[in-house]
Amino acid sequence: MPATVLLITPPFTQLNTPYPATAYLKGFLNTKAISSFQCDLGIEVILKMLSSENLTHLFDLIESNTEALSANAKRMQALKSSYIHSIDAVLLFLQGKNPTLAHRICLGDFLPRASRFEQVDDLVWAFGNMGVHDQAKHLATLYLEDLADLIKECIDEHFGFSRYAERLGRSANSFDELHSLLQQETTYIDTITLELLDEKIKQVQPKLVAFSVPFPGNLYSAFRCAQYIKQHYPTVKTAMGGGFPNTELRSLSDARVFECIDFITLDDGETPIENLIEYIEGTRDSSMLKRCFMLQQNEVVYVNNSLQRDYKQSETGTPDYTDLLLDQYISVIEIVNPMHRLWNDGRWNKLTMAHGCYWGKCTFCDISLDYIKSYEPLTASLLCDRMEEMINKTGENGFHFVDEAAPPALMRALAIEIIRRKMVVSWWTNIRFEKSFSRDLCILLKASGCIGVSGGLEVASDRLLELIQKGVSVSQVAKVMKNLSLSGIMVHAYLMYGFPTQTAQETVDSLEMVRQLFQCGVLKSGFWHQFAMTAHSPVGMNPASYFVKKEHENIGTFANNDIVFSDPKGTDHEAFSFGLKKSLFNYMHTIGLDEPLQKWFEHKIPKPSVASDYILKVLQEERIINHKPTAKVVWLGTTPSIEFYTKSKKGNQWEMATLSFEAKNETITLQVSKQEGEWLMQFLDTCRKDHQGMVTFQEMQTDYEKAGLEDFDLCWYNKPMNTIYKAGLLIV
Repeated sequence: MPATVLLITPPFTQLNTPYPATAYLKGFLNTKAISSFQCDLGIEVILKMLSSENLTHLFDLIESNTEALSANAKRMQALKSSYIHSIDAVLLFLQGKNPTLAHRICLGDFLPRASRFEQVDDLVWAFGNMGVHDQAKHLATLYLEDLADLIKECIDEHFGFSRYAERLGRSANSFDELHSLLQQETTYIDTITLELLDEKIKQVQPKLVAFSVPFPGNLYSAFRCAQYIKQHYPTVKTAMGGGFPNTELRSLSDARVFECIDFITLDDGETPIENLIEYIEGTRDSSMLKRCFMLQQNEVVYVNNSLQRDYKQSETGTPDYTDLLLDQYISVIEIVNPMHRLWNDGRWNKLTMAHGCYWGKCTFCDISLDYIKSYEPLTASLLCDRMEEMINKTGENGFHFVDEAAPPALMRALAIEIIRRKMVVSWWTNIRFEKSFSRDLCILLKASGCIGVSGGLEVASDRLLELIQKGVSVSQVAKVMKNLSLSGIMVHAYLMYGFPTQTAQETVDSLEMVRQLFQCGVLKSGFWHQFAMTAHSPVGMNPASYFVKKEHENIGTFANNDIVFSDPKGTDHEAFSFGLKKSLFNYMHTIGLDEPLQKWFEHKIPKPSVASDYILKVLQEERIINHKPTAKVVWLGTTPSIEFYTKSKKGNQWEMATLSFEAKNETITLQVSKQEGEWLMQFLDTCRKDHQGMVTFQEMQTDYEKAGLEDFDLCWYNKPMNTIYKAGLLIV
């Protein structure tokens, strides 16, 4: 059906779920009654390429030059009939449409096996005794990765399931290499991509084709598609936006870029795309566009004269996944990492609690850019409205909130609203490990459906955390991880090495902290990455303050973000890379936690200067609770039963009450005075009838005193009441 705008995510991002940018834009365009159609060319190319019909053609192409093949490729070529026979069934299984195939896959003689299966004997070590379905999904993933290796070796050296020609987009200060590749004949992958693109254009008949390019691995395909449109549909305009242009192309000056693309927009895309449509339809002059690069008289110009403001997040509409092939995405289990499992397995509706980052101080982060510095939260009510609308449209009730760092206060409000509406959802997000995540808040988040969080521990060194301006300490992070883990929320940590001035001793001490966090069971998953200096971070903008030096000052004509630098005060960070990742891989499986750190490195490393029980002692510190008067009282439990009895001691008698709470997994009993028991029954009844979280801690204390009871603190902080959180009475 015809539409004004065709929104495209070019190959490749994720196999299991669509990248949300086009859905966000389509939701916005709906509010303006602008017709649009969206597609994820990545998943459509994969589905077409990995079909029995297309695999037959692929193996025929390979057969014409078997002498140059590796031994692995020759083996796969010899097994081509097995691949062609099995591929359709495997894809259906990974789409959740053929679940009984799991048993055949696990028997070991259904899937042909090449080099990716060489470590299959370690499955029990890696995964434990996981279910048949998960094991089959992992084996099917290895099978697909074997095919990806074959395609990369024999057909297209740039191929990858989640990225394509990624190297061309990374630190591409010059457009030369990408431009040269675009002058060459189309590749096998290009041909499939462009055939699908042509079908979409004929179907939609758009005035504007807008490409969302979130990562370097989407860049080449976006240009190849735009080039095709220029050649075959010259009246159709093309635009590019997304994460890659927003960070990399802010100083763009190479006119050759616009041989393919008409417009490149920066930052939030709603107002820029609306202005572009008005320009294309003749109701706006080109001089009045918003945050837009374009070509004028063979010169690249940046136009940002639009008087129209950016839309507030509450005005952008609900992300709309209509048009996407939601039932055809492929869930995979690539590697043994619980958080990566969430990324790659299952389809998640993507939403944002707040635009930007409420902290906005980390010195390694691009905090000068709009997507981080412009902080604007939504309301919990609007978020739940959007969640319900998306559930109705997609049939999926899993949500990934893609915030830079979700605000704890908004997470609290969202959890209360989800519970109040009795929504059944699963969700996860990224956080800062700040002290706001108390025991009770973590229990509340879990009750609302939160299953996991990721957060930046970065460098587990208080000196470096202060230099980074992370706003947390190692001990604080450990306590927050404990609260999250005890509530049943999986915790993943982003870990960094190589920050300016970081010494070998600090790197080893960071690893020791990580080891102890895993040993204490408060950290379940992690990922090490090496520090990279970017142009829009405080370190990149003022390197001298961090005692590092830029290797060169030349600004390229294409992409400019990653900066090559030297660190005279630091150490050889590359030497630690393999050992850090190897140790982490083992720690995630509770292996080697008692081994000396030297075990993971081939070169000599310093001994840790951190006490081997540092984290344990931190976690054993007595918890001091001081509730704010404005803290919310949330009651999640059931109505308790109450029985009265008389207690006697040394000739004295007094009335007592036993309250019994039926929790999902246990019965919790609480013994208090009769008067306190009667007050508590009445107060919980009020909480149940009231909206969740509307009563404050101060109001609870006032209610207690109005009942004629004295010394609320003695009652609340007494030993019996210390267990009532287990029954569901939370202070958040």
